Amino acid sequence: MILSNSEPMALTNTVLSALSSNSMFVTKEDIMGCIAGDAPLFGCGKPITPRNKKHHDIQVVTETDVTGQSTCEGTIEDLARFFQSRYSSLKRLIERRRDFGIAMPIARAMSLDRETKIIGIVSDRAITKNGHMILTLEDDSGICKALISKDSPLIGEIIVNDEVVGVAGKRAGNGGLYIISEIFRPDIPFNNAWVPSDTSSKVAFLSDVHVGSRTFLDSNWKRMIRWLKDNAYDCELNYIILPGDVVDGIGIFPDQDKELDISDIYVQYETLSEYLKEIPDHIKMVLQPGNHDAARPAEPQPALSEVFTKTFDSNVIMTGNPVNIRIEGRNILTYHGRSMDDWITGVQKLTYDDPTGVMKEMLVRRHLAPIYGQKTALAPEKKDYLIMETVPDIFVSGHVHGAGVMEYRGVKTINASTWQSQTDYQKMHNFNPDPGIMPIVDLGSGRVNMKNFMM
Repeated sequence: MILSNSEPMALTNTVLSALSSNSMFVTKEDIMGCIAGDAPLFGCGKPITPRNKKHHDIQVVTETDVTGQSTCEGTIEDLARFFQSRYSSLKRLIERRRDFGIAMPIARAMSLDRETKIIGIVSDRAITKNGHMILTLEDDSGICKALISKDSPLIGEIIVNDEVVGVAGKRAGNGGLYIISEIFRPDIPFNNAWVPSDTSSKVAFLSDVHVGSRTFLDSNWKRMIRWLKDNAYDCELNYIILPGDVVDGIGIFPDQDKELDISDIYVQYETLSEYLKEIPDHIKMVLQPGNHDAARPAEPQPALSEVFTKTFDSNVIMTGNPVNIRIEGRNILTYHGRSMDDWITGVQKLTYDDPTGVMKEMLVRRHLAPIYGQKTALAPEKKDYLIMETVPDIFVSGHVHGAGVMEYRGVKTINASTWQSQTDYQKMHNFNPDPGIMPIVDLGSGRVNMKNFMM
C-alpha cells in the first residue's frame, strides 16, 4: 500500500507523525487513514502536503581538498616545494595590504641604510637574557637576524616558528641585525564583514562524535536526533557538517582499549552510519576525518576510504581535512583542529578553555597549522593546503571538545563541542570537555544558536 502511493516516503513520514507517541506498530488501518486514492495525503483528519525534498546548494571547493590529489613522498624536494608554496602564497596576501606594498628581498634590504620592508618565514625565535626578542627571518634570497627591543610595543606580539610575517625596519649600523619597527600579517581585511542574504537555510555542526567510546553520550545524541526530527524541516536546517573524530578509533592513546565500547574500527563506522540515517532525509551532510579517524595522521588528510564508508547513505558527502565548502553563497572553512595542541603548547597566552582565541590566531596568520615538527604531522604536498587563500564566512573547528563562538572581522568563528563525556585520559590531564552542544548558523543573517542538548 505504501509503495503504490506516488510519494511513498512522504506517506510514511505522514503516517509516523500521525501515530500516538506510545504506538509500537503501524497497522493497515493507520495507512488507510492517511490515504485516499490519488488525493493529497491525510492524517489526523486534515490534508497534509508532502514535504518536497530540499534543493541543496552545496559544493566542495575541490582545490582545497587533498583527496585524490596527494603526491608527496617525503623527499627533501617535497619539503622545499611545500615551504616555497607557503611563503609565496602568504607573501602575496601580505603585499595586498594597503599599508604594506611590495617587499624587498632580505639580501637587498640588509645592504641598505634606510627603512625597508621585508617578508620572511620565521625559522627561529629566541628571547635574549636582556629581554629582547630575536627572530631569524628567511626568504629565497637570504637570512637575517631581526630584533624586537624589549622596550618596543611589539615585544608582546605572538610570533610562532614557521609563520610568514612582514616587517618594516632597517639595518643596525654596519652589522647584520635588522631592527623591527612594525609587523604585518596576512590577516583578515579590516573591511571584511558578514553581508546578509535572503536565504533562510541553516547549517549545523556536530564535531567529535566519538562513536565507539564508552563515554559516548548516547541519550543526549538521541535527544538531538529527536529535536531534528521535530524541528529541522520547519526551521530550514538543511545542512550538517561533521568536522572530524566521528569515531573514537583504535590505539589513538595509551590504554584506549579500556575506554572503548566498540573495539572494531569497521563496526564503529557502521554504527555511525546507522546513527546518521536517523537524521531527517532532507538534510545534506558533510563528513571529514580527524586524528581519531581511520585516515593518515598527517595533514592535510584525504577523505575516509570507501572501505569504511560503504554503509553510509548518499546524502553524506565525504571530504578531506581541511576543506572549504560553498553552501548557498557562503564559504565555510571546516578544519578538525589538531594543530590547536601545538598552538596551546607553544604560546603561553593560549589555553584549551578558549578555543576560539586559538582560531583567531589562525585567522590572523591565514594559516591553520604554521608550526612544523610538533604534534601535528604535516605532509609536504605540492602546495600548502592549510593556507586560508579565501576569507571564510564561517570558520569551524573541533578537536579540543570545547564549545564557543566569536566573530573576528566578519568571520563567524565556531568551536563545535563534542558528543563524548570526560574520559579517564582527560581526567588524568585535568581536562573538562563542554559536550552536547550543536552550533546552528543562519546562512542569511549570520545569527549563531548554540543549541544545548545536555539540559
